Amino acid sequence: MNRIDADWLREFDAAMLGFFAIDYAEAGMCADEIGRYADLSPKEAALTYGVDYDLCRVDTFWS
Repeated sequence: MNRIDADWLREFDAAMLGFFAIDYAEAGMCADEIGRYADLSPKEAALTYGVDYDLCRVDTFWS
């Protein structure tokens, strides 16, 4: 397993909070699962995770 960069994880967590109002821990993500998205940018990883797990975006109700 690749070691996750702390800066990437912090940015991924911020993107998860911004898009879905949950952080990676609240989403139940383990290190292996996070590692599957680590080759993407943090923002793209959060959006891809949301699509993969059918998460509702925070801004859905404001559009």
